[in-house]
Amino acid sequence: MRRFRLAALLAAAVVALLPSTATAATYPDPRPVTGQQIIHDPTVIRLKSGGYVAYSTGGVIGARTSTDREHWEDAGNAFATPPSWWYEYNATGDPWAPDISYRAGRYWLYYAVSSWGTNHSAIGVATSPTGLPGTWTDQGKVFTSETTDTWNAIDPALIRADGKLWMAFGSYWSGIRMVELDPRTGKALPGTTVHHLATRPDEPYAVEGPYIVKHGRYYYLFASYDACCSGVNSTYKIRVGRSASVTGPYVDSTGTPMPAGGGDLLLAGHGRYIGTGGQSVFRDRGRDVLAYHYYDAEDEGTPKLGLNDLTWQKNGWPVVR
Repeated sequence: MRRFRLAALLAAAVVALLPSTATAATYPDPRPVTGQQIIHDPTVIRLKSGGYVAYSTGGVIGARTSTDREHWEDAGNAFATPPSWWYEYNATGDPWAPDISYRAGRYWLYYAVSSWGTNHSAIGVATSPTGLPGTWTDQGKVFTSETTDTWNAIDPALIRADGKLWMAFGSYWSGIRMVELDPRTGKALPGTTVHHLATRPDEPYAVEGPYIVKHGRYYYLFASYDACCSGVNSTYKIRVGRSASVTGPYVDSTGTPMPAGGGDLLLAGHGRYIGTGGQSVFRDRGRDVLAYHYYDAEDEGTPKLGLNDLTWQKNGWPVVR
């Protein structure tokens, strides 16, 4: 009997260890990068001229460049000085959460200007022939929100679908939204419907930073849940849902709608890598790469660049490698 009990206790101990082991395997560490690693809300693109550029929150849209996606150099800022209209939204002309894409022979850089805790916000856009810092021409406001609105016009992300151009956006308030853009100007179409893609069931509705990717016959909505911007106390994590239509409804793998709080957990903090979020996805040599920031618990919570391959299971759902 004692031997049986001992064996049972040992088996229970092994089982108790399994969840943490599985969790560690589920959330891989970011791939090693060197050089200038400090970044927040990264958006990355492989340039037509070769090499990579990453833009981020901080500075006048902070810039990093790389020739190999591993070693990154500080490249200054997208703009030398903030466009004057930014000061309508905060006293320092501070931009947030950029998104870079290439379309119609030029690069497009979307970004947000706002103040902490308010939805008096605006999304703007700039264009460039090369995508490099110092070459951007600001084109003004794309879409705005006011305190009377139930959404927040920050964290833009572009997606082309069915011959149309769309922009997902949103933070807290009622969650993730989407509007259609004029492909010629890159700005919201007059009278565009504001679609609702995702939210949380309880206040403060902590979901933001959308990014949408088309894979197979589905559109996949990635979003950052919970709290950012608190160093090692951040609880950011990345969740995902999918839809056959770009405007939704998006559901997770259990069928729970994202507007009802659904979303499969894709990447969460683990070990020294705290508060993984502020994500975007870019294509590199035919493969998808997830870019995000994390707070380094071994470096006083400094926000740093995370890069991982994004692969796809047979059932269509993404996995971080």
